[in-house]
Amino acid sequence: MKNLRNSRRLGLCSGLLLLAFALDAQADPASKWRVEFDHSAKDAGELVLRVTPAGGTPTEVTTKFPDNIGENQAADILKTSLRASLGDGYKVEVDDGEDVLIKRRGKTPKFELTLVSNSVNGLSVAIKRE
Repeated sequence: MKNLRNSRRLGLCSGLLLLAFALDAQADPASKWRVEFDHSAKDAGELVLRVTPAGGTPTEVTTKFPDNIGENQAADILKTSLRASLGDGYKVEVDDGEDVLIKRRGKTPKFELTLVSNSVNGLSVAIKRE
C-alpha cells in the first residue's frame, strides 16, 4: 500500500513538473516577427511555418525551395508564399534582402510564429520576435 502511495505521489509530481514546463513554453504573441535566412540551399526542400493568432486557429504554411538558391532568393520565395497563404490580415515584406517581416494589420490579433520544420539542406532559418 505504501509503494502505491509513493508511486502516485511520484506520478503527481511528474505531471506537475510537465505542466510547469508547458506553461513556461506557452505562446508569446507579437505584432511583428522576423524570419532570417543565412547561407544557401544545397538541396531542394521545404520550410513549414505555423502562424497562430492569439485565441485563433493556427495556419501552417509550407513553402518549397529549389536547390542552389541564396538567402535573398529564399526570402523572396517565402514572402510570396506567406502573402498567398495569410491574406490581407498580415503585411509580409522582405527586409535587408535576406529577412522576411510578417506584421499584423488592423484588428488582426497578435500572433505566434513557429518553425515547424526545415528540410532545405544548407539554408539556415532563424525566427525572431520583433
